[in-house]
Order: sequence, then structure tokens, then C-alpha cells
Amino acid sequence: MLELEKLKFDEKGLIPAIVVDDLSGKVLTLAYMNRESLQISLEKGLTCFWSRSRQELWLKGETSGNYQHIVSITADCDYDALEVRVNKQGPACHLGTDSCFVNPVMGEKEEPFSLEGLYQLLEGRKKDLPEGSYTTYLFQKGLDKILKKVGEESTEVIIAGKAEDKAETIYEIADLAYHVLVLMVQMGITPQDIRKELAARHVIDHKVKQEKMT
Repeated sequence: MLELEKLKFDEKGLIPAIVVDDLSGKVLTLAYMNRESLQISLEKGLTCFWSRSRQELWLKGETSGNYQHIVSITADCDYDALEVRVNKQGPACHLGTDSCFVNPVMGEKEEPFSLEGLYQLLEGRKKDLPEGSYTTYLFQKGLDKILKKVGEESTEVIIAGKAEDKAETIYEIADLAYHVLVLMVQMGITPQDIRKELAARHVIDHKVKQEKMT
């Protein structure tokens, strides 16, 4: 548990807060908190910062709707910086980008891919149903069609794996993952739901799991 009295605020009463997407692990922004904004964050479960430029409290999303729902707040080893893990609504940056960190200083920055990002894209497809989209076709056909495709792709994975064809197996697993995510969106199952289920399984005794499988 975070011990607030141990936190070390600087001479201006501020402490840096590194905001991280809890689903993807992606760094979203670096902001600052004072004691008041931290207290508001804890009470509301939403990120609240101190704006150094405007010299005022800033509840993220209050005007844009891009709220950040706090999952956890962790102090570093010296208690002078915070990691704030969040589930976000919309872009983190005021420029409309997913993250504030978009300008490479060293090396080439590759566009990050995540299953969570694909999930959000599929949610948008289900909502907007753009014409000519295969994803739109699946959502329009409904659950039975989606389940049929999941079954077909599972079979393709088995065939490729049995043939020990690594490249083909990767290709088929990607197809299966896509269709499983479509199924999740259709049923309202989020990546967070799956993560929680997998995390819960760590407490199950190996022998119990084996017995359940027989």
C-alpha cells in the first residue's frame, strides 16, 4: 500500500507522475501532481494533475471527455516519482495522439501494435459498420457466423501446427486471434476480463488443474 507520508515532493510541492496504459503497458504521458491533486485522484479514481503552465488543478478529461481511470499508483524506490496505471478513455495527449511520446530522439520509432489497440479498432467497426469491411460483414452476420469462423481458424492452426510449419502456424494463429477478438467485442468481453481470469488461475494448485483436465 502506498504510504503517502513518505512521498517526497520537490521545492514547488510537486512530484512527477508517469502515466501508463494498464492494458498495453505503454507510457502515455509525464505529468505532475501536488498533494491536493493526488488526494483528488485517490478520491475520484481519476487522474488529476497540477498544470505548471496554468498554475491550476487539472482533472484529465474534464473538458475533453478523455478520462483516465486509475488502476494503481506506485511510488519508486526513492518515493520521489509515481507510476500511475490507468484505463483510458480516448487519447492521452492534447494533440489527439494515443501517447504524448511520439518524437524519436534516438533510433527509429516503430508504430506499436497491441491486441488492445486492435480490440478498440474492432469496437469502432461494430459501432460504425463501415461498408466493404470484412469485420462489418462478421458483425452483421452475427454470433453464429463469428463462432463458425473461430472454429474454422482453430482447425487451421491445428493443421499448420501438426505439419510443424512455423510460418504458416504464425499466420493461422494471427487469423484465429483476430476472430477471437471479434467474438469478444460481439459478446462484450474485454481484454481486461481475460487478464483477470488468467491472473486468477495462478492461485490454482497444479494438481487440481490436472485433475480438472482429466
